[in-house]
Amino acid sequence: MAIDVAALRAHFPSLTHGLAFFDGPGGTQTPTPVAEAVTRTLTGPLSNRGLVSASERNAERAVTEFRAAYADLLGVPANSVVHGRSATQLTYDFSRHLAKGWRAGDEIVLSRLDHDANVRPWIQAAEHAGVTVRWIEIDAETTELDLDSYERALSPRTRLVAVTAASNVLGTKPPVRRIADRAHEAGALLYVDGVHYAAHHLVDVPALGADLFVCSPYKFLGPHCGVLAGFPDVLEALEPDKLLPSTNAVPERFEFGTLPYEILAGATAAVDFLAAMDTTHTADTAGPGDAPAAGVSRRERLARSLASLHAHENALRARVEEGLRALGDAVTVHSKAPDRTPTALMTLEGRDAREAQAHLAARGVVAPAGSFYAHEPFTALKLDDPALRVGLAPYTDTEDVDRLLDGLATFL
Repeated sequence: MAIDVAALRAHFPSLTHGLAFFDGPGGTQTPTPVAEAVTRTLTGPLSNRGLVSASERNAERAVTEFRAAYADLLGVPANSVVHGRSATQLTYDFSRHLAKGWRAGDEIVLSRLDHDANVRPWIQAAEHAGVTVRWIEIDAETTELDLDSYERALSPRTRLVAVTAASNVLGTKPPVRRIADRAHEAGALLYVDGVHYAAHHLVDVPALGADLFVCSPYKFLGPHCGVLAGFPDVLEALEPDKLLPSTNAVPERFEFGTLPYEILAGATAAVDFLAAMDTTHTADTAGPGDAPAAGVSRRERLARSLASLHAHENALRARVEEGLRALGDAVTVHSKAPDRTPTALMTLEGRDAREAQAHLAARGVVAPAGSFYAHEPFTALKLDDPALRVGLAPYTDTEDVDRLLDGLATFL
């Protein structure tokens, strides 16, 4: 299995501008089939959902196909897929939905490894409900979660555990299934931020043990929106505040107002593009943007493509890490966990990371500096802000990596 990176890159108009993008953890570039799906849907005919006119049916189809695509991507039933404007918005919404059932004296457990989108909504909901917040700490030596602190944080009063499946700055991938099993033993739900994880791995929500899992299609070639997968029985137990005439059916009761049908179509196209990245299998020779061959399910094609993507990114990650080691003590890489995504956070001895960002940008290399909403990891690990973050994407190639390393070498 393999990905033809040169052929893949031909689908990304933004790459013709000569830029090498290493800002994937903040959002990826968009392939033509995704943009075309947005345009095709938006230019219609298009109305609100219904089954009478062609314009109504187009809207209905956009919603149905979106749920089916993300059911395949995440390994969940289609009626557990909820659309949101962003993962942050969805987490805020569900923090409020869940907090309606919390009582004073209850507890929740959060992680020092997480993006603030999976921290602040829960802290604020806990404050309003009079609920105590406990913490899973980070091991500073390994940049992994300290699972002993997790054991100390759990109690019979724990109602929710919220944790990332992969850190957006360090790349660390915690043992989510182990965390899930202990949460469930304590009688708590597990909410997983899969935004960074879903960009690099085939997601299997049931295998992870997540009761609720959130991700962002724009981190894996889609348009800007968020997706939440929750098991139907978990969603059925939640009663959101909503407009009186709006449906009470799951998952629609969690989606407020008219859905952005064109965005849903683009998000669906992103899943189809991912599923077609690996074209080496004899039963399916269709590439990105082509109609898939019959006989191979989309979930199977996703599994094959994402396995090939993982191999591609691991090879490039090794090239990046070798190049960074060659720069010696001038670069400190803070991403240390053995099991992590192809993401590296680094500080530069005696140099400002924003100056490095500008130096690289002048050479056509996009690598951002900052703390990337990762307030807890930066505070817990006493990391300098700003730091430089480098993340790989499906369209990254060896020439991009060499340009990055050459740019860093000339800066230092």
